[in-house]
Amino acid sequence: MLPGFDGLRFSHWQAAQRDDGIVVLSLDRQGAPVNALSQDVLIELGDIVERLAIDPPKGVLFRSAKASGFIAGADLKEFQDFDRKGTVNDAIRRGQAVFQKVAELPCPTVAAIHGFCMGGGTELSLACDYRVASSDPSTRIGLPEVKLGIFPGWGGSARLPRLVGAPAAMDLMLTGRTLSAASARGMGLVDKVVEPALLEDAAAALALKGTQRPFKQRFAGWATNSWLARKILAPQMTKQVARKAKKDQYPAPYALIGVWQRAGGSGIQARLDAERKAVVKLAGSPTARNLIRIFFLTERLKGLGGKDGGGMPSPGIRHVHVVGAGVMGGDIAAWSAYKGFEVTLQDREQRFIDGALGRAQELFGKRVKDESKRPAVAARLKGDLAGAGVAEADLVIEAIIENPEAKRDLYHLLEPRMKDDALLTSNTSSIPLDELREHIARPDRFAGLHYFNPVSMMPLVEIVQHDRLDPAVVKRLAAFCKALDKFPVPVAGTPGFLVNRVLFPYMLEAATAYAEGIPGVVIDKAAVKFGMPMGPIELIDTVGLDVAQGVGAELSPFLGLQVPATLASVEPGKRGKKDGQGLYKWDNGKAVKPEAPAGYQAPSDLEDRLVLPLLNEAVACLHDGVVADADLLDAGVIFGTGFAPFRGGPIQHIRATGADALFERLKALQARHGDRFAPRPGWDNPLLRQAPE
Repeated sequence: MLPGFDGLRFSHWQAAQRDDGIVVLSLDRQGAPVNALSQDVLIELGDIVERLAIDPPKGVLFRSAKASGFIAGADLKEFQDFDRKGTVNDAIRRGQAVFQKVAELPCPTVAAIHGFCMGGGTELSLACDYRVASSDPSTRIGLPEVKLGIFPGWGGSARLPRLVGAPAAMDLMLTGRTLSAASARGMGLVDKVVEPALLEDAAAALALKGTQRPFKQRFAGWATNSWLARKILAPQMTKQVARKAKKDQYPAPYALIGVWQRAGGSGIQARLDAERKAVVKLAGSPTARNLIRIFFLTERLKGLGGKDGGGMPSPGIRHVHVVGAGVMGGDIAAWSAYKGFEVTLQDREQRFIDGALGRAQELFGKRVKDESKRPAVAARLKGDLAGAGVAEADLVIEAIIENPEAKRDLYHLLEPRMKDDALLTSNTSSIPLDELREHIARPDRFAGLHYFNPVSMMPLVEIVQHDRLDPAVVKRLAAFCKALDKFPVPVAGTPGFLVNRVLFPYMLEAATAYAEGIPGVVIDKAAVKFGMPMGPIELIDTVGLDVAQGVGAELSPFLGLQVPATLASVEPGKRGKKDGQGLYKWDNGKAVKPEAPAGYQAPSDLEDRLVLPLLNEAVACLHDGVVADADLLDAGVIFGTGFAPFRGGPIQHIRATGADALFERLKALQARHGDRFAPRPGWDNPLLRQAPE
């Protein structure tokens, strides 16, 4: 037992003294698979540090007793509770106070970081004198709070600019990105990087001997936080942030810059006070509440793929055979190979396969940073003109044209050659599975696996179900999606499933407005102002007018909507981005948007015309049971369409705005523009009138 610790028992921290006199504090949060900084953990740490301050050892070393990583950050469930109770200020004050006690210990302190080190974990390390990180690829260090609508509130924003210089510190906090150990070392965030087996000894040695940071780093820490530097840099940072996020939608980055600009030159206590006040205010904003809710939705989607203790899921799928080497099929094949699966890619002509393999090389070149590993990744993807891989595959993905007859003919050829336990799936974007499963011998192993374009960027995959599908197959496919780093959302196999069904009325109304003569740039601006990642006219061009036309042919009869002339007939060579010409002209992959005529005034109801059809169809999807519940619907639409994350999803937005008010606005649009705005079934659902979560 350490001196001064007699009779004390701890639930989360283990304290031990090494032979060299260094006290090792190991965090092993009780009853949790990963370390997070709950208030109990912080209170216990505060008690330990107070006792260490009375009789200081030669040094104190912080480490994790869990193999999964250092510290994942604050306990967000607890944080939500504090928000509901109005006690966020107390929780942040406590965290700041405990870390300040660590910073004031009259002996050297060092953090030994292995695995993930996020948010509050990084802030604890910043309160230490030194940081050592393991060279293992799993070691990632970051302050991602901005993605939750807040910014580091336990001293991170107060300490990091002084440590690594304001430009590097603010970039890390404003983007929320994570760093490898080597990158953190290059920035000056960690002092040393060593092999995992040497981590504790290297950290203890650093505590005993200390180190002098390079003069350049020390000078940057002083100079870039001076009054003049803050006056010059803060407006530049604000301008950069404004290119990506609007202040009224995402206030956190602006608040972070403002706090640093005002208090960055003050003493530590003034910097902590300014940090705390700003973070408390942000924590109560709708943006933060919605972004934290979305974080939990992502955790739920990951959970659909099975709990795996941090390792790769085992969906019983090793070999994937993709039929159709077009943009979608080729990119699905390439992404699967990149994520570790053996993949064969089939098409009717070798030239299509060659094109897909060429695109795959570009993906591997961008994603696989270590050049020596690229050949092994590329070797996992093989062209297969004859389709020999069908017999070996555990999963077959069909990604050919959106034609039910062509797909059924293909299944007739594929299924007899497949292994008994192999799964057959379609990447159809809108065709009901009931139409596709005719003559399939094993419908219990046939499902939809609907990816979104571009495959490497879009995080969602819809697992499309039907009434004869084995539920165990859904679990296998969810595990497969998880292994691909995708979010699986199980959906009913009705036309358009979830995402396209919700998105189609929005895109259709945009095309109708365009056909009426409203300039495309005006339509797009209205949608982006609402919070969409890109406007619907640009989106139609990006998806392809031919694809939009195909989805329209499938969905318009089902939804009772008229397809405007813009989408009814598509001229050859004018399909959008892929041809360089669509509703816009495209140059080097970017839309060339003509300016609106001088003095043009957008119709006052344009935003409602675009957004309300989307909300209307989301209500109908919930009513029809396309997904299991409102949370899955919100998650699917956010990750499948980019629907304004700060609004929390369509159902959350309806709750926040008021279902009755939106219903009346729909009725007004119906009276003004026609029955396409008639409220769909489901607006009487009590769920829509609950307080926003």
